[in-house]
Amino acid sequence: QSQLVASGGGLVQPGGSLTLSCAASGFGVDHYAIGWFRQVPGKEREWISCMHSSVSTTYADSVKGRFTIFIDDAKNVMYLRMNDLNLEDTGLYYCAAEFGLPCPASAAAIWGQGSQVTVSS
Repeated sequence: QSQLVASGGGLVQPGGSLTLSCAASGFGVDHYAIGWFRQVPGKEREWISCMHSSVSTTYADSVKGRFTIFIDDAKNVMYLRMNDLNLEDTGLYYCAAEFGLPCPASAAAIWGQGSQVTVSS
Protein backbone atom coordinates (compact mmCIF):
# COMPACT_ATOMS: atom_id res chain seq x y z
CA GLN A 1 0.00 0.00 0.00
CA SER A 2 1.37 3.37 -1.01
CA GLN A 3 1.34 6.10 1.59
CA LEU A 4 2.90 9.34 2.73
CA VAL A 5 3.50 10.07 6.41
CA ALA A 6 3.93 13.72 7.23
CA SER A 7 5.99 15.37 9.94
CA GLY A 8 7.64 18.69 10.80
CA GLY A 9 4.88 21.20 11.39
CA GLY A 10 4.78 23.54 14.36
CA LEU A 11 4.66 27.07 15.68
CA VAL A 12 7.16 29.61 14.37
CA GLN A 13 7.61 33.35 14.63
CA PRO A 14 7.39 35.60 11.56
CA GLY A 15 10.66 35.50 9.69
CA GLY A 16 11.43 32.02 10.96
CA SER A 17 11.93 28.75 9.12
CA LEU A 18 10.48 25.26 9.14
CA THR A 19 11.03 22.14 7.11
CA LEU A 20 8.16 19.78 6.42
CA SER A 21 8.74 16.22 5.37
CA CYS A 22 6.72 13.31 4.08
CA ALA A 23 8.14 9.81 4.19
CA ALA A 24 6.95 7.65 1.35
CA SER A 25 6.36 3.93 1.37
CA GLY A 26 5.17 1.63 -1.36
CA PHE A 27 6.55 3.83 -4.13
CA GLY A 28 9.60 5.89 -4.94
CA VAL A 29 9.33 9.67 -4.68
CA ASP A 30 11.98 10.02 -7.36
CA HIS A 31 9.65 8.38 -9.90
CA TYR A 32 6.55 10.35 -9.02
CA ALA A 33 5.45 13.94 -9.35
CA ILE A 34 5.31 15.38 -5.84
CA GLY A 35 3.63 18.44 -4.51
CA TRP A 36 2.79 20.52 -1.47
CA PHE A 37 -0.55 22.15 -0.86
CA ARG A 38 -1.88 24.43 1.86
CA GLN A 39 -5.37 24.79 3.30
CA VAL A 40 -6.72 27.51 5.53
CA PRO A 41 -10.14 27.15 7.21
CA GLY A 42 -12.86 28.56 4.99
CA LYS A 43 -10.72 28.53 1.87
CA GLU A 44 -9.99 26.03 -0.85
CA ARG A 45 -6.78 24.06 -0.78
CA GLU A 46 -4.01 26.09 -2.41
CA TRP A 47 -1.18 24.69 -4.50
CA ILE A 48 2.25 25.64 -3.16
CA SER A 49 4.91 23.75 -5.11
CA CYS A 50 5.50 20.75 -7.36
CA MET A 51 8.46 18.74 -8.54
CA HIS A 52 8.62 16.15 -11.29
CA SER A 53 11.41 14.12 -12.81
CA SER A 54 13.25 14.83 -9.54
CA VAL A 55 14.53 18.18 -10.79
CA SER A 56 11.80 20.27 -12.43
CA THR A 57 10.22 22.52 -9.81
CA THR A 58 7.42 25.08 -9.79
CA TYR A 59 6.24 27.41 -7.05
CA ALA A 60 3.25 29.59 -6.35
CA ASP A 61 4.10 33.28 -6.57
CA SER A 62 3.29 33.69 -2.89
CA VAL A 63 6.15 31.40 -1.83
CA LYS A 64 8.65 31.78 -4.67
CA GLY A 65 12.10 32.57 -3.36
CA ARG A 66 11.19 31.52 0.18
CA PHE A 67 10.16 27.86 -0.11
CA THR A 68 12.14 25.00 -1.60
CA ILE A 69 10.82 21.58 -2.56
CA PHE A 70 13.30 18.73 -2.66
CA ILE A 71 13.65 15.00 -2.13
CA ASP A 72 16.09 12.60 -0.57
CA ASP A 73 15.71 9.58 -2.80
CA ALA A 74 17.99 7.48 -0.61
CA LYS A 75 15.59 7.97 2.31
CA ASN A 76 12.52 8.13 0.03
CA VAL A 77 11.40 11.36 1.68
CA MET A 78 10.05 14.58 0.18
CA TYR A 79 10.57 17.94 1.85
CA LEU A 80 9.40 21.52 1.84
CA ARG A 81 11.87 23.97 3.27
CA MET A 82 10.13 27.19 4.28
CA ASN A 83 12.11 30.35 5.02
CA ASP A 84 11.06 33.88 5.95
CA LEU A 85 7.64 32.70 7.04
CA ASN A 86 4.86 35.23 7.42
CA LEU A 87 1.41 35.21 8.98
CA GLU A 88 -0.22 34.32 5.64
CA ASP A 89 1.74 31.08 5.53
CA THR A 90 -0.29 29.69 8.41
CA GLY A 91 -2.26 26.64 7.40
CA LEU A 92 -2.49 22.90 7.15
CA TYR A 93 0.12 21.66 4.71
CA TYR A 94 -0.41 18.51 2.70
CA CYS A 95 2.08 16.54 0.69
CA ALA A 96 0.98 14.55 -2.34
CA ALA A 97 2.43 12.31 -5.00
CA GLU A 98 1.15 11.00 -8.28
CA PHE A 99 2.59 9.03 -11.14
CA GLY A 100 2.37 10.25 -14.69
CA LEU A 101 1.49 13.91 -14.17
CA PRO A 102 3.73 16.97 -13.71
CA CYS A 103 1.98 17.73 -10.44
CA PRO A 104 -0.36 15.69 -8.22
CA ALA A 105 -3.82 16.63 -9.36
CA SER A 106 -6.23 13.76 -9.73
CA ALA A 107 -8.22 11.59 -7.39
CA ALA A 108 -5.53 8.95 -7.83
CA ALA A 109 -2.95 11.06 -6.00
CA ILE A 110 -1.45 9.78 -2.76
CA TRP A 111 -1.88 12.27 0.09
CA GLY A 112 -0.19 12.72 3.43
CA GLN A 113 -2.22 13.39 6.55
CA GLY A 114 -1.32 17.08 6.83
CA SER A 115 1.00 19.14 9.02
CA GLN A 116 -0.13 22.27 10.82
CA VAL A 117 2.08 25.31 10.42
CA THR A 118 1.27 28.31 12.57
CA VAL A 119 3.15 31.56 12.11
CA SER A 120 2.58 33.86 15.04
CA SER A 121 4.44 36.33 17.18
